[in-house]
Amino acid sequence: MRRVLITGGSGFIGRRLAHALLASGDHVTVLTRDVERSKKHLPGPVRAAAWNPEKEGPWFEELSVVDAVVHLAGATVARRWSDDVKRSIERSRVESTRLLVEAIGRAKHKPTVLVSASATGYYGPQPADKELDETAGPGQGFLADVCKRWEEAAMEAEKHGVRVVLMRIGVVLGEGGGALQKMLLPFKFFAGGPIGDGTQIVPWVHRDDVVGLILLALDNAEVKGAVNAVSPNPATSRELAKAIGLVTNRPSWLPTPAFAIELAMGEAASIITTGQRVYPRRAVELGYEFQRARLVPALESILARD
Repeated sequence: MRRVLITGGSGFIGRRLAHALLASGDHVTVLTRDVERSKKHLPGPVRAAAWNPEKEGPWFEELSVVDAVVHLAGATVARRWSDDVKRSIERSRVESTRLLVEAIGRAKHKPTVLVSASATGYYGPQPADKELDETAGPGQGFLADVCKRWEEAAMEAEKHGVRVVLMRIGVVLGEGGGALQKMLLPFKFFAGGPIGDGTQIVPWVHRDDVVGLILLALDNAEVKGAVNAVSPNPATSRELAKAIGLVTNRPSWLPTPAFAIELAMGEAASIITTGQRVYPRRAVELGYEFQRARLVPALESILARD
């Protein structure tokens, strides 16, 4: 039995990961700001422990009794970025990771591996024809800078003899939340379609494959450094809208003008008006078999269960 600690364990990815770990016979502890609320969303056998990712506390002791850590916590980025929101995003990712690594460094019994979430935002906005694997450098912009410093903070755990995996997660599709829940709303009102001209690449991934790649990173000591958690078959915004329309039997031709998104979200509009053609080269090299690699079957599996 492996003892795994998850931050952000009550979130969209964390809940599914907790279920998968329990199914494998592992013991799971989730660090959460609100223990009672988290217990309502987590499987019964999962232990919830309180933490404040901004300051040292009794939660530091949790790092001495686990074999692996999966760090998924972080404030949402899909909102208008005021200065305060930007600081919140930075604290929840960069500063929380630094404090977590400090706790690992002070642990009497250190975990053997830290799987730390990052994002394809690391690459910044890129041309649609430019393929990006894990060897590509960081791009430009606020999110790219945050991801770069986020990863640097996680990599400090190597100094304590801990294997570090940086999971650069794309646009996660799954039932019961995530990006798809927001995408579906206009389709329900027969007003779905691509964003802008629809040519930007969406580095999507099914939630089951994010969980599968995290499990691979926990199990396989050869997995180190950056891993792109994306489908090997990225789609344009237009192709994504068409696929959603096909699966939901709704029209998908009505575009949302980019300027409307920019008016509503300001600088944060770049999250959905730009994109990157990200390829999961490391996962392919490691022999990972994607469970949901094709867009239409992936959407069908989600919407049939939603």
